Amino acid sequence: MSSSSVDSVGVARLLPGGPVADRVLGEVAAEVVALRAAGVTPSLATVLVGDDDASVGYIRIKQRLASELGFVSPHVRLPASASQVDLHRVIEDFNADRGVHGVLVQHPVPGGLDYGRALQVLDPDKDVDGMHPVSLGRLALGLPGPVPCTPAGIEALLAFHGVSVAGREVVVLGRGATLGRPLAMLLAQKRATANAAVTVVHTGVADWPRFARRAEVLVAAAGVPGIVRPEHVRPGAVVVGGGVRYAGRRLLPDVDPSCARVAGAITPRVGGVGPTTVAMLFRNAVGAVRRAVGG
Repeated sequence: MSSSSVDSVGVARLLPGGPVADRVLGEVAAEVVALRAAGVTPSLATVLVGDDDASVGYIRIKQRLASELGFVSPHVRLPASASQVDLHRVIEDFNADRGVHGVLVQHPVPGGLDYGRALQVLDPDKDVDGMHPVSLGRLALGLPGPVPCTPAGIEALLAFHGVSVAGREVVVLGRGATLGRPLAMLLAQKRATANAAVTVVHTGVADWPRFARRAEVLVAAAGVPGIVRPEHVRPGAVVVGGGVRYAGRRLLPDVDPSCARVAGAITPRVGGVGPTTVAMLFRNAVGAVRRAVGG
């Protein structure tokens, strides 16, 4: 996006996340090589509760990437019937294990469990999702620390594809703790790849389309399939689909594909924000290793 206007209207330019993820994971792989050369074996532990198909698939992807990048990846899978105490016990064991540098508790957890309480048990130095209250507090204060993966991935994706948000109007549709709120804080920070004028709206705002239509960059983060349609998009705007839901294994994005007729640039339905989210997880994992070894 130029400094003076949004992209011209026409067939939307695609903003794939794959090339962004490849670059980040290349940097992570180089870090792991250096750590191993220094005698440190990076470790990323994963915890899965239950049998949610999407979660099982995500854990499989993360464990495969961990192996490819040179991490060891201990894994604990608890049954859907596990108690809060069972989950806390697993997290506490990983907290106490000095050979484990980062811990990922796959979200969501079954309905009878409290993910927020589980996060509070986690050692914040081992947080790789950037979702621990300490991590979010550091983000709010502009201090170094792990950043929530999807917001960090969106910032990297926009920067990679030359979409400058500095001084531009960004509207985030959604206020969730994993995406909308941290993304707003991230893109408002004084930094070359941020420094935006950010407005957060949500489905509780009756006239949210009024805000969406003025956005130069519109980020859908509501988790409501198809909520963003062409009439909600400013002609030539950049549209980022961050929110999704699943029907079984079928991905249902917030952004209707027809928005590509109006947008100047848009993330693809599949292969947009998802790959960058996973890449940022491993960037955070390397950060956890560095914190542990003091480097």
